[in-house]
Amino acid sequence: MSGRAQLMWDQAVTGYDFGPGHPMDPVRLELTHRLVGSFGLDRQLAVVAAKPAGESTLRLVHREDYIDAVKAASEDPAGADGSYGLGTLDDPAFAGMHEVSALIAGQSVGAAEAVWRGDAEHAVNFAGGLHHAMPGGASGFCVYNDAALAIARLLELGAERVAYVDVDVHHGDGVQAAFWEDPRVLTISLHEHPGTLFPGTGWPQETGAGAGEGAAVNVALPAGTGDAGWLRAFHAVVPELLAGFRPQVLVSQHGADTHFEDPLAHLAVSLDAQRAVQLACHELAHAYADGKWVALGGGGYAVVDVVPRSWTHLVGIVAGRPVAPEAEVPEGWRRDVYARTRQPGPRRMTDGRWPVEYGEWEAGYDPADRIDQAVLATRRAVFPLRGLLP
Repeated sequence: MSGRAQLMWDQAVTGYDFGPGHPMDPVRLELTHRLVGSFGLDRQLAVVAAKPAGESTLRLVHREDYIDAVKAASEDPAGADGSYGLGTLDDPAFAGMHEVSALIAGQSVGAAEAVWRGDAEHAVNFAGGLHHAMPGGASGFCVYNDAALAIARLLELGAERVAYVDVDVHHGDGVQAAFWEDPRVLTISLHEHPGTLFPGTGWPQETGAGAGEGAAVNVALPAGTGDAGWLRAFHAVVPELLAGFRPQVLVSQHGADTHFEDPLAHLAVSLDAQRAVQLACHELAHAYADGKWVALGGGGYAVVDVVPRSWTHLVGIVAGRPVAPEAEVPEGWRRDVYARTRQPGPRRMTDGRWPVEYGEWEAGYDPADRIDQAVLATRRAVFPLRGLLP
């Protein structure tokens, strides 16, 4: 094991662009990359550009007819087939869509390969985490499901146990669907309650099927959940499950849209709590997965104030050079932000809530608390299926 970390980056991923006014503004990727460089983090790990995922790799998760539909829409956006979720308000077709979507998928697959083969201990692709894409259709701003493809590639390489932890505000439905009956993949998703947010799935009773029963875990948190409740829920579910599963690789998805400034959701999580979960995933990878960790981006639509800072923290943690919460944001980056967006950039790498306090589940729960009710619903639904006490 080299011990080196990798940042997967190709400038061309910023071509994943659904057009003016779409929430998935590729400026969030460019600004993150520039902030990573402003802190010198790109000199603390290997920056690698992987090849686009080829058709045989894409078929590990996606149906051939869907891949063909994406290619056709990529060549003729006006003729996109809506039956595959293409050409919709969420997923408008654009020229080159297949190529850039395959490129993003290739970065996540390349990260998984590097970690599995020992070329790197950790790898991060913040352009990835497009977790809504289904085997046969685009969904929720996602064309190809790079997270599921990375996991499928790990299985193809011989992995027998892969854990996927998703802390995006939206349910990781596409990854769950891809491995619904596969006991080799443990999917854990913490997200806003499906009764109040897209995609309307991710109930605690969704636990997998067939041989995969008990391999899908969902924590559905009430709207308004803040730092303490979010961290309490994470620590009440994730570590115990990983300890029992003992994954050979941990894949985590770090959508930044749990943030209280995000315009598309209703949780109230700070940048500091997001950083705390990133640190926790790093620690859990070392505790239960021999340090093998693939970290991905995801959603996040406060594209100036939140996303670049959150994912720069993630890159720093992956690199073994965490950025201090109290660190000042480099002035040169803030000038660049204003020049590109006409918005003022944030001044510090914190929301002023570090360190974030939360209550340990083992200390007891409040049956009247909605967050504790959500956690207990998850534990009751899935823990016994995994031989654990709820």
